Amino acid sequence: MKNLTALFDFDGVIADTESQYTVFWDRMGLEYLGQEDFGRRIKGQTLVQIFDGHFSSVKDRYDEIVARLDEYEAAMSYDFMPGVEDFLRKLKADGVRTAIVTSSNKPKMAQVYKAHPELPDLVDAVLTSEDFTRSKPDPECFLKGMELLGGRPEETVVFEDSFHGLTAGRASGARVVGLATTNKREAIAPLCDLVIDDFIGFTLDRIL
Repeated sequence: MKNLTALFDFDGVIADTESQYTVFWDRMGLEYLGQEDFGRRIKGQTLVQIFDGHFSSVKDRYDEIVARLDEYEAAMSYDFMPGVEDFLRKLKADGVRTAIVTSSNKPKMAQVYKAHPELPDLVDAVLTSEDFTRSKPDPECFLKGMELLGGRPEETVVFEDSFHGLTAGRASGARVVGLATTNKREAIAPLCDLVIDDFIGFTLDRIL
C-alpha cells in the first residue's frame, strides 16, 4: 500500500456532525430567508458559497450569522464516525498517505482539535477552505491534497458524503467511497464506486 493516498472530508465522514449543522442552517434559513428545509440544500458548501448563493439579500447580517455559527460550533459535539479512528491508524501503519480535505475553515477546525487533540497525528495533512480558491464540486481541493501528499488520481481514494463532495471526488479522477451518513445510499450510489455506512470492519481492499 506504499503508493496509495486517502483523502477524507471531515463533516459526515470523520465526524458525525451533519445533523447538527442541519439544525443550525434550518434555523438560519427560516429566520433570515423565510425558507424551510434550508440545511439539507446547502450541504457540502463552504460558508462563502452559502452566503454568495443564498444570503446576498441580507449582506448586512453576515457578521451576525458568522458570530452565531462560531458560538454554535464551539458548543457542538464532534464524535468520530464508528470505526474511523482505527481505520486511520491502520492506514498510517500500512504507509498510506492521508489527509483531511474539508470545506470547514481553520477557526472551526481549532474547535475540533480541542475535542480531539489526537486528530492531527492521525493524518499527514489537514487542508481547509483557506487552502482553496474553488470549492466543491470543483475538484481543486482533492487535486491539491494529492499534490501535497505526492499522490496520483489513479492511486487515490476519496471518502465523501455530500453530493458536492462526491462530485468533486469523481472529477478528481480518484476512486470514491460514499458515506451514507448524510444522504440515502440509493441517492449517492451513482456518484460512488462503493457506498458504506461507517468504517467498522472496512479495509481498502474493498475499493481496490
